[in-house]
Amino acid sequence: MQRSAEEKGYEALSPFELKNKLISMAETHHERMMLNAGRGNPNWVAIAPREGFFRFGLFALEESQRTPHRPGLGGVAQKEGLSKRFEDHLAKNSGKPGAQFLKDIFSYVCNTLKINGDDFLNEMVDGILGDHYPTPDRMLTLCERIVHKYLEQEMLGGDASIGTFDLFATEGGTAAMDYIFTTLAENKIIHKGDKIALGTPIFTPYIEIPRLNDYELVELEVKQDENSDWQYPDKEIEKLADPAVKAFFLVNPSNPTSVSMQQKSLDKIAELVNTRRKDLIVLTDDVYGTFVNGFKSLAAAVPHNTILVYSFSKYFGATGWRLGVIGIHQDNIFDKRIASLPPAGKEELHARYCTVELDPDHMKAIDRMVADSRSVALHHTAGLSTPQQVLMVMFSLHCLVDKKGAYKSMAQDIVAKRFKTLYAAVGIPHPVNAYDAHYYTTIDIPTLAATRYGKDFAEYLVKSYEPIDFVWRLADEKSIVLMDGGGFDAPNMSVRVSLANLPDSAYDAIGKGISSLLEDYYNTWKASKK
Repeated sequence: MQRSAEEKGYEALSPFELKNKLISMAETHHERMMLNAGRGNPNWVAIAPREGFFRFGLFALEESQRTPHRPGLGGVAQKEGLSKRFEDHLAKNSGKPGAQFLKDIFSYVCNTLKINGDDFLNEMVDGILGDHYPTPDRMLTLCERIVHKYLEQEMLGGDASIGTFDLFATEGGTAAMDYIFTTLAENKIIHKGDKIALGTPIFTPYIEIPRLNDYELVELEVKQDENSDWQYPDKEIEKLADPAVKAFFLVNPSNPTSVSMQQKSLDKIAELVNTRRKDLIVLTDDVYGTFVNGFKSLAAAVPHNTILVYSFSKYFGATGWRLGVIGIHQDNIFDKRIASLPPAGKEELHARYCTVELDPDHMKAIDRMVADSRSVALHHTAGLSTPQQVLMVMFSLHCLVDKKGAYKSMAQDIVAKRFKTLYAAVGIPHPVNAYDAHYYTTIDIPTLAATRYGKDFAEYLVKSYEPIDFVWRLADEKSIVLMDGGGFDAPNMSVRVSLANLPDSAYDAIGKGISSLLEDYYNTWKASKK
């Protein structure tokens, strides 16, 4: 088949690049509306923290104009008396969007977090005006403290006894990953040829990055079990006991399967790390954690071994803002590994960082990431833009003051409703799993085929068509764009559906499109047997 030859070429691409081809095919059918459930950006935005952000921006402009340079040119805001002027501003604008939000978070900052009001407002005003380089460059001091409290609540189960993590604010979770890989390699914590474990299925770039000639890492899959609610079986976790495995990289809740690790798996890994693999590096991307009630990160289970990555993009509808953070416990194995390097390695790293740090030999791993993020030489301009950091604070405080979890319930309800709609339209029961984030779902098409039409048909489907044929035809014939699950190391001919980025009603059409296309394959098979 002509299509088969073309499909073979596209199978070599990342599923994100394949998606672009699928979109172009789906768009050619102008008589049908394209439904693109391939991207993970949500179609909602959190209003209250944005209202607070923009209201606060107006207050900051007022502060700047208290010391003007010229008409239309403000000056640097003055710290003295800020709290009183802020309260006056809120009183004058009472009832306007954002005013009550700012009043609530200011009370929380002062009374619960015990942060001096003038100190907080001074950092926020200067930050939102963006008139200074980020100082400290890793993260503004109070921004770090507030975001840490948010991560403690959402990622660590509210357990303050786990300890303090140093945070590095980054341009989204993807920048965080880039910086982490660079620093681990540059600081000789991982080496070319090292074996790393990937929790699969997994976000495709985590499969692709280790293979680049920058790193040349050897990958070992630690596989989730589709038949056990996408959990890691004990025998898969046991692979981490091999001392040749230097690191374990995972997304939790997973992408594309969108299920978080159960407590027993966290405990199993914690037991392994604390006894047999005290040297194991854990890198966990927990962007979807807030969509699971009671979520706990591996950073809570093995804090000293873990690099935590979190992004605000999905939960708050902020993919365009690029807001991410790296967290490393202040007592960690990375600093110890660097300190234990042989003299030649230490000398090499001393030379790398000596232009940006008076005592580079004792520079923390996370501070090395900051330097590496700007190729060291541009370290003086490192750091996430300060207005972005202020918005992180607004998002964090929005959830910290929300003691009833109203925002969480709304966000979770959006994707859960679409999840149920999709499965009802496909015509199969939706999975019931307390650990499911419902942000994506993965449908195994051969398994669906066997359930609906029998094992013989399912075998014919797999043997007769390229693995991407289902998503290819879905785009070409139904104008529905889904991601190829096989590209995430999910089962071949499975599809990943984003439940975040389309109107609720679209998921009924997507489910019916999947069911209808499967019936078309079945009718072709049935006709061939006559």
